[in-house]
Amino acid sequence: MPRFGGIIPLLVYADITAAHDFLVTAFGFAPGGVWSDDTGRAVHGEVKVGGETIWLHRVTEAHGMAAPDGPERGHGLVIYVDDVEAHYARAVAAGAQVDSAPRDQPYGQREYGVRDLEGHRWWFATRKPGPGES
Repeated sequence: MPRFGGIIPLLVYADITAAHDFLVTAFGFAPGGVWSDDTGRAVHGEVKVGGETIWLHRVTEAHGMAAPDGPERGHGLVIYVDDVEAHYARAVAAGAQVDSAPRDQPYGQREYGVRDLEGHRWWFATRKPGPGES
């Protein structure tokens, strides 16, 4: 059986620097930095979320990496937060595009959905106690 050391989500952005700054401001992620090539073009960025890292990759045809476009997306990330209502207010104030306001879900959490500057889908949630839990 293989042993796994962790997972790093990778999202593709046309403007890594703007994406990095938005994720830090709107969602409260810790800045991880932006790296540039010899021409000054941003080629990699990182943000930190609860001890984990999310990579921000550049759009590059050579690697088959394109930013999302169009209204339909087949991917997204779910991040747990302590206070979903306060987090929602922060994201909206920073300009996140709202897909859904905070609401209780039948699978035991309260969540909301937004999109970042380039259309990546994000859900932020707070777990709700299950039957018999307090």
